[in-house]
Amino acid sequence: MDDIALDAAKKTAARTAVDQWVTEDTKILGIGSGSTIVYAVQRIAERVWKEGELTDLICVPSSYQAHHLILDYNLNLGDLDRNPNIDVAIDGADEVDRHMVLIKGGGGCLLQEKVVASCAKHFIVVADYTKNSLRLGEQWCRGVPIEVAPMAYVPVKLQIEALFGGEASLRMAKVKAGPIVTDNGNFLLDWKFIANREYDWDEVNREITLLPGVLETGLFVNMAHKCYFGMADGRVKVQNK
Repeated sequence: MDDIALDAAKKTAARTAVDQWVTEDTKILGIGSGSTIVYAVQRIAERVWKEGELTDLICVPSSYQAHHLILDYNLNLGDLDRNPNIDVAIDGADEVDRHMVLIKGGGGCLLQEKVVASCAKHFIVVADYTKNSLRLGEQWCRGVPIEVAPMAYVPVKLQIEALFGGEASLRMAKVKAGPIVTDNGNFLLDWKFIANREYDWDEVNREITLLPGVLETGLFVNMAHKCYFGMADGRVKVQNK
């Protein structure tokens, strides 16, 4: 499938989710990160500036990208200091399995994304059909992102590999020399788990999070309320928890 068709699928999913979940009763909206979220913000802006709706809506970003999207579309910018109780958060995902466990963090924003999602009454995921899998690792082959303190990345890498197998590698920048640095000043490990092994992702998430030096994992377990997948034929597939 070409990039134009994938973009159309992302756009359909994002617009459908926004129209179903962002209503006049929605006062505080969490804005995620990634390519699909651009279409969600565009739809919100259409409703504000062309349709005269949602004029009091406050948008709370989960990343530097989301912050600037909100400003670029002249929407009301909020933050968790003043708006800690979010009505709905909309975000993308790198992969979603049949139990609605997500892998997120391919774009490096997993810590702030998880904080914003955890503050929301309803966490809604939008993606194209290539992100929909029966099991994690079926489509997404770059592993589970893990945000770590720079001084701890080697011990954390070794402990994850000893506990769960696979290989954890430091994510390197493509233009900047050296490793990727997150919005929070940390490093990212990408843990490529063993593809055919059955994992209890809730347990894995908890154990990795408890390792000293780990800030957060890209495993979002028992968080998503609904997932909207734009399909190749123009339909939107909705997956419920």
